[in-house]
Amino acid sequence: MKLIIKSAKIIDSKSPFHNQTVDLLIADGLIEKIGVSLPNDNAEVVRFDNLHVSQGWFDSSVSLGEPGYEDRETIANGLNVAAKSGFTAIALQPNSLPIIDNQSQVNFVKSKANGSATEIFPIGALTKASEGKDMAELFDMKNSGAIAFGDYNKSIDNANILKIALQYVQDFDGLVIAYSQDPNIKGNGVANEGIVSTRLGLKGIPNLAEELQISRNLFLLEYTGGKLHIPTISTAKSVELIREAKAKGLNVTASASVHHLVLTDEKLDGFDTRFKVTPPLRTEVDRQALLNGIADGTIDMITSDHNPIDIEFKKMEFDTAKNGTIGLESAFGALLTVLPVETIVAKLTAARNVFGLENNVIEEGAKANLTLFTTEGKSTFTKENILSKSKNSAFLGTELRGSVYGILNQNQLVTK
Repeated sequence: MKLIIKSAKIIDSKSPFHNQTVDLLIADGLIEKIGVSLPNDNAEVVRFDNLHVSQGWFDSSVSLGEPGYEDRETIANGLNVAAKSGFTAIALQPNSLPIIDNQSQVNFVKSKANGSATEIFPIGALTKASEGKDMAELFDMKNSGAIAFGDYNKSIDNANILKIALQYVQDFDGLVIAYSQDPNIKGNGVANEGIVSTRLGLKGIPNLAEELQISRNLFLLEYTGGKLHIPTISTAKSVELIREAKAKGLNVTASASVHHLVLTDEKLDGFDTRFKVTPPLRTEVDRQALLNGIADGTIDMITSDHNPIDIEFKKMEFDTAKNGTIGLESAFGALLTVLPVETIVAKLTAARNVFGLENNVIEEGAKANLTLFTTEGKSTFTKENILSKSKNSAFLGTELRGSVYGILNQNQLVTK
């Protein structure tokens, strides 16, 4: 395939063409030439209004469903959704049926992604069946292509298991993911403990449930060494704890979800279960602290934390509904309402560094792994914008900014 992308503003701080408006000639999946007013050279012309191009975005936390929950989402459609949402790669959470906790399951999901423009990188479960009792086959999964190990949205109650895992993976430079929420302090809570939950009569989840577990996990990391990633932090104190750990030299990274950066627990006033997520939406003070953590580098990356849920598990009372929101389709437009575009791109591409994968700087001779988007325009996010099989989006009815045109990766151009 040979094509030329016309008049694109490059957003890539590592590229010599950063913030320049140029043409890019792509041939056989590689960037052959970058310059102003390049001749078409018998190439297919790609042109969009106010076109911006960056390194391909990588979502560090995506749940799909297949195998086992294909009614929620299939791998094929999920990757198509990711591509049209601007993501050239996703890290797939292991919460399928069966759980991705062995070599054959890793091989299965990777094989299902063959031929897709968006690449899939499985996260292997840290414990067998994500039950928190026995460590899974980490080394075998690493050899099959698992890029990290963690039990999705489940804290490891047994500190010794996490300690052993952090020590064990150092033999092959593995990364442990530790979702942090103390289940005993959380109890039967369903929303952030505060004014809103009290007013609505909802059982609260205190910030302490997250912060205490993060403190424990950081103590373990300090003891063992190794690499630890703490996903989807949600409180101001959590940001402070991560900041202090980094200052001490601990090899820890953290992410925040789009919905925690944009929304607060005030959204719960209508008891709408689309806003029931884990960790829960917090206060404006916490949201601002997360944005500050993004700005100063404490929080390394942003994730959609895309989690499709069957309608029958969302159309029920708030207390009993499942946690989770889809987020791929709305991620960029929502982020552009609270963050500058260069920060968004940096945080949507940083996962490659965290997971030890190759970066694709926009320069001549490099692989064409690109996201195409615009920062102009406003629109209201509706069900017609949802490409996922599940429709449980926390951003329905929200005004978003900009839009994604598509991606160029694996020698394939995918546009909306």
